[in-house]
Amino acid sequence: MRGSSNNHKSKSEEEGVALVQVAEEGEKTTKQQQQPDSNKAAAAAEEEEAGYGYSNWWSTWVSSAVKKRVRAPGRVGIVVVVGGFVLLALLAAVATTTTTTWPQLVDFTGAVSSFLQFGNGDGARRHRPHRTSLVSIPIPFTCGSGNDTGTCPRYAASAPAPAPASMSPPPPQTSTVDYCPSYFRHIELDLAAWVASGISREAVERGRRQAHFRLLVVGGRAYVETYRRAFQTRDVFTQWGILQLLRRYPGRVPDLDLMFNCDDMPEVRAAAYPDRAAAPPLFRYCKDPSTLDVLFPDWSFWGWPEVNIRPWAPLLAEMAEEKARLPWSRREPYAYWKGNPDVSPLRQELLRCNHSLPPDDTVRLYRQDWGFANRNAFRDSNLARQCRHRYKLYVQGRSWSVSRKYILACDSPVLAVATPYQDFFSRGLAAGKHYWPIDPSRSKLCRDIRFAVRWGNAHPAQAQRMGLAGSAFATDDMAMDYVYDYMLHVLTRYASLLRYKPTVPDRAVELCPESMACPRRGRDRDFMMQSREQYVADYQPCTIPPPPLTADDATNMAHRDAEVLSNIDKMIITEDKHN
Repeated sequence: MRGSSNNHKSKSEEEGVALVQVAEEGEKTTKQQQQPDSNKAAAAAEEEEAGYGYSNWWSTWVSSAVKKRVRAPGRVGIVVVVGGFVLLALLAAVATTTTTTWPQLVDFTGAVSSFLQFGNGDGARRHRPHRTSLVSIPIPFTCGSGNDTGTCPRYAASAPAPAPASMSPPPPQTSTVDYCPSYFRHIELDLAAWVASGISREAVERGRRQAHFRLLVVGGRAYVETYRRAFQTRDVFTQWGILQLLRRYPGRVPDLDLMFNCDDMPEVRAAAYPDRAAAPPLFRYCKDPSTLDVLFPDWSFWGWPEVNIRPWAPLLAEMAEEKARLPWSRREPYAYWKGNPDVSPLRQELLRCNHSLPPDDTVRLYRQDWGFANRNAFRDSNLARQCRHRYKLYVQGRSWSVSRKYILACDSPVLAVATPYQDFFSRGLAAGKHYWPIDPSRSKLCRDIRFAVRWGNAHPAQAQRMGLAGSAFATDDMAMDYVYDYMLHVLTRYASLLRYKPTVPDRAVELCPESMACPRRGRDRDFMMQSREQYVADYQPCTIPPPPLTADDATNMAHRDAEVLSNIDKMIITEDKHN
């Protein structure tokens, strides 16, 4: 790493850099997330809607962020210190930079540090408390005679079954508050359309046309009315996850009635509902800024059997073992991506970087053939063994992609191609801290990736800190404890807005872990057993940090993330001029 820039820092550089210091982790969020690898036929049906207007979206968004200075919301706790533009720092750096034998990349260490948040910055929330039950209360489960038919057993009143509230142990009193990760604050914003008026039965049933199933919780028991089949087993494992929540926190999930859509693309367009309260509160896995869908954890947290991806908790443990065998400094110094390019024009554009960049320069991009992987028993598709490169690329599928969490967990800096799609946790990620943003425009996609890899290889300490920050987010802020707490909080808040008492429809059937798992075989059954909650949680769920998030707050955070990418673009332009 060259020191000329650091040794000759001018006053204009120190004072001209735009410093954004976040006082609350709750404000370090980003607009990025995407979707799983569906098949080619399904993708073709969506290309007309998604198209490559995506790049136009990003260009418009960045332009808006650059023209609009980031405002500091008075109620949020963000401290914004603006002393100028990063470009001033870049010009100062260029004026004092000397070259070395390494390719002529300007040493932007000081300028980059001004908007890439390599520090901890999370205060006491970085290492979240490990919550353990004071009294281990096992959750009964058995696949005995009669259960293979899909029936739900009836427990005795004294057994710790997930039914009446009286069966839930009283949480112990604690002197410290376990605050939830920052992305929990978006729950109130997701439900903002219905806060003033409440949710009517008519509004819920308005979502039936788009829903795959209707879920009700009545008296602590779950009931499902199925409308149409979801892709693969998305609906099955989503429902399995909800059942684990009911058993983990017995008696604490209130009566509720909701519609759930398991598709990739968000559908509840805000523009179609001038009266926001008339919109159906449809639950799903992702949304974009133009939609009103209510976010919920995706099915893969409990396993994705069709592609042999284990449940999140055991997969994280396996990944930790594999990462320990190959430290970051010994990993291949390239950006790696492997996936199905047929689901997204943007992914197809990404593969072009294999040919547009010099051979063996910065990328290793591979097409994933899930059919062959299945026939090969997934021997070459183990996610835990794909943390062998210094940089991991993330790019959306048809919308968001479940791959984001696996990529984050590798300890390698994530080069994330910007996207309008969000899932529930991606709103807690900050550009420049948890990931390095990549411009999706055709003219900049490959260029940005190459620059990020070369910069990281020249500044390994800073690059590694970014990788560790993203990985810590995945393992700490996205631990299953918090996934379940998010589910509990969003369902509880949703239920509080219902203006009617939920009742079980005639065509609904009761669900329980036994009725779902016992009749199943193979990986379906195996993954259900791996993700089954075995003990009742006798502690309080985490507390959502105040204050409630507003639309302006979320917009300002997204603009800050967009500004990081805009500043990187200035760095690249300056490097090109220098060369």
